[in-house]
Amino acid sequence: MGIITVEQIVTADGFAAQADGGLDFFGAFDTGEDRTDRGQLEWLESVDAILLGRRTYEMFAGFWPTADPAVEAVATWINDAPKHVVSGTLDRAPWGEDGEAEVHRDGPLAAATDLRARYGSVVVWGSLDLTDALFAARAVDVLRLRTVPVMIGAGRSFAPPSLGQQRLDLDTSAAQSTGHVATQYRVRR
Repeated sequence: MGIITVEQIVTADGFAAQADGGLDFFGAFDTGEDRTDRGQLEWLESVDAILLGRRTYEMFAGFWPTADPAVEAVATWINDAPKHVVSGTLDRAPWGEDGEAEVHRDGPLAAATDLRARYGSVVVWGSLDLTDALFAARAVDVLRLRTVPVMIGAGRSFAPPSLGQQRLDLDTSAAQSTGHVATQYRVRR
């Protein structure tokens, strides 16, 4: 049975999106130096597939297929990995000129169950509505936070407000040269 990992880029005050849904705080990574998180690349070697919600898929599909791997070191991995999208509105999910993501129409839990059976490790990036459903159903095994060194004061949390207390066990935490901190937790059952 595979594992589901939710990875979010969050602000130092815990927000995964600005109050208006924007992601301008991602610019905190733009320090003019190499933004590559070597730990991220090493971890991705153990990940077999990507699961996205529709809006995040559209954002990713508009950027990653043409991203320069010399600038965005994860571009090759993202473009080569099997991609899955949870959507009740998409008939298909093209990726670049020749690629395609598989669309799951039966909802987040059905998609997670299907992908657990097919892959050893699946990452969910962004996709806050999707991750809300997965957290609420206790279907998340690992939480990875990439905390950027900026505060925005208000916004959208990466966890649903109805979650209640969910205990985590720290696996790893590492400061990066860009000033962000990469932290991984195991979600207790």
